[in-house]
Amino acid sequence: MAFQCRAVKTPATHAPSLQAIGGAAFPRGSALLANSLLNKGTAFPEEERDALGLRGLLPPRVFTLEEQLARAYANFQHQAEPLDKYVFLTLLQNRNETLFYKLLETHPEEMIPIIYTPTVGQACLDYGAIFRRPRGMFISIRERGRIAEILRHWPQTDVRMIVVTDGERILGLGDLGVLGMGIPVGKLALYTSCAGLHPAYCLPITLDVGTNNGSLHDSPTYLGLNQPRVRGEEYHAFIEEFVTAVKRVFPKVLLQWEDFGNTTAFRLLRDYQKRICSFNDDIQGTAAVALAGLIASLRETGQSLAEQKLLFLGAGEAGTGIADLFCAAAGDAGLSESEARARCWFVDSQGLVVRGRLTELAHHKIPYAHEHPPLATLAEAVEILRPTALIGVSGTPAKFTPEIIARMAEFNERPVIFALSNPTSQAECTAEAAYKSSGGRAIFASGSPFPTVEFEGRTFVPGQGNNVYIFPGVGLGSLVVESAEVSERMFLVAARTLADLVTDEDLALGRIYPSLTRIREVSVKIATAVAREAVHSGLAGIALTDDEIEPAVRRSTYQPAYRSYI
Repeated sequence: MAFQCRAVKTPATHAPSLQAIGGAAFPRGSALLANSLLNKGTAFPEEERDALGLRGLLPPRVFTLEEQLARAYANFQHQAEPLDKYVFLTLLQNRNETLFYKLLETHPEEMIPIIYTPTVGQACLDYGAIFRRPRGMFISIRERGRIAEILRHWPQTDVRMIVVTDGERILGLGDLGVLGMGIPVGKLALYTSCAGLHPAYCLPITLDVGTNNGSLHDSPTYLGLNQPRVRGEEYHAFIEEFVTAVKRVFPKVLLQWEDFGNTTAFRLLRDYQKRICSFNDDIQGTAAVALAGLIASLRETGQSLAEQKLLFLGAGEAGTGIADLFCAAAGDAGLSESEARARCWFVDSQGLVVRGRLTELAHHKIPYAHEHPPLATLAEAVEILRPTALIGVSGTPAKFTPEIIARMAEFNERPVIFALSNPTSQAECTAEAAYKSSGGRAIFASGSPFPTVEFEGRTFVPGQGNNVYIFPGVGLGSLVVESAEVSERMFLVAARTLADLVTDEDLALGRIYPSLTRIREVSVKIATAVAREAVHSGLAGIALTDDEIEPAVRRSTYQPAYRSYI
């Protein structure tokens, strides 16, 4: 894949050069088989086996990619448990990335829940036990002063996308330290499989600053620093050095912050959003996918965006991120900022977020603290506020009780119920509970997938409000035009584009997001819209006309196929 100006006369390619992947001296023999980006396994043809010193290192029969795909899929299906499937796919990725991505591309609905949520949650919990070989980079606080040097150890010199975490808030599972590496690895696999970003351009990173999860300190399988988390100025100096080093070593990179603690996440986004092209998927990606679901739901409710009253369970980075983007969209619909914020209410662990609690509220909650008597529970807030939409981003399961859902259905013909916490075990309610407790009238979405639900003669296919619909396209679009930053408007246009891609057939099934079988095309359309917004707003480093943008995006997408080496 080459991100290049249209003025360059050589055609764009979907992959870096073989020399860029393999190094100045192209690998031979066992070194070639050990390079997952170049390895073809049993698909090396006879002439390449002779020319590249592979004779005798492989079984004699030559297979096509399609034959390998069939065998890999059969082996995948043979694995009994989701975690076993995850380990199988991880080993395949470490051995042969072309085959790995061909498998993901061919079976997205089966594979995405394995390489990402919900299975990745269990994979992170068990990361130390299932660890086979390192993938990505681990940079510890003990290596301050050497981060640029360490980044240069990465074998690929032209990194375009980094997903980085410090492991403090992994999904709804909390502080997992370096065990959270499964998240950057999984996210980048989705960048490739869902948007076509070449895997050679991707680098997952975990920053190890310790962990406050005491159970990990006593675990023989924990792979990180056995110490409490570093906080304060030492932590921020570490992050500053990291960002500075990334910019120096990989000047064309887009940095995605992932699964940092709430306070840290907001600070990093505020401090670095305009210093390095970056975004926080937990804040901004979640916001865009939720907003897209809300916009799509309006086709079922017959209401306008300005008529919505949102009640959030959870007031962290995901919830306030959704509210912020909703307010931006409502502003375009004619509401003032204060009017839009007045339509967003939050319940946190202490009850309704109100002005009377200002002294105890974190900074990001204050804009949504309204004048109202205190309410202790979600049930009270639902009863008094009568929201049109109930949005769960709490990381605490089963909080949307049948009674609460039934009450929502009493004052809404089509109540919107979004149980967005990941993984599935942390969802605020199940799809079955949402449909049955609302008499089949709920418009439901969840962060992780739920099976279809049969109720009163109708089959419901729950919508999955997964960030995979948003961040791959946003990242690809930003990279294609070399955007200087990822703006709020980019996420707004991404949300609207996603909502527009929901078909009448999707809605008839109860689904307010497109099928994952369409994820490549969805990502292309979102990338095109995001790139166009970057150009129109003056952020793009590459000047393209509106008509040139989508072809440029399509040229930039990687297709998993074997390349000739001789």
